[in-house]
Amino acid sequence: MRLPVLIINMKVYPEVLGKRALELAKVAEAVSRELGVSIAVAPPVTELRLVAESVGIPVYAQGADSVEPGARTGHVPLEFVKETGASGVILNHSENRLLLNDLGWLVSRAKSLGLETLVCAPDPYTSAAAAALEPTAVAVEPPELIGTGKAVSREKPDVIVKTVGLIKRVNPGIPVITGAGIENYEDVKKALELGTQGVLVASAIVRARDWRQKIMELAKALH
Repeated sequence: MRLPVLIINMKVYPEVLGKRALELAKVAEAVSRELGVSIAVAPPVTELRLVAESVGIPVYAQGADSVEPGARTGHVPLEFVKETGASGVILNHSENRLLLNDLGWLVSRAKSLGLETLVCAPDPYTSAAAAALEPTAVAVEPPELIGTGKAVSREKPDVIVKTVGLIKRVNPGIPVITGAGIENYEDVKKALELGTQGVLVASAIVRARDWRQKIMELAKALH
């Protein structure tokens, strides 16, 4: 993971249904190259292979299941994520939470497969616990701010500061990403000033009228 980074979580918004996910990924790739900044995308699982094979920026799965390949109807094992060409996986998002033992198993398994892991956590102490699992990065996202347009960097800067401090004590090598309500250039800039090394953004980009304009605005703050 090249830092600082803008990670675009497409979720399963209707705006990225089908090949629209690839269109968004290509816009993100173009902005990444133009500005020389790190941008990653997390498309819906149905488009994971198409996107991973079509763009030159990191592509993450939005999640995975703590199962080995086999008789597992409806599950997504990490081995299948790896086979699509994805770079990594987002784990424990507030919309897809995991039990601690499952999370630990997935982080360890992903590491053995050469997949990066971005573990989400709702608060500073949970973030510190996640850092102890030694993922690639931890993303602190207060769930009450997700999708509200009220950026954590503006509404709850103390959450970011405390998270950064606790993770430095647990494992100073784990970078902190932040998300929840990130909407504009100033939100990203403030997050970085508070000690994080990137942002995780969803609706502000995916639901924007002009994808390129919005990605460009947020990505410029990474400089």
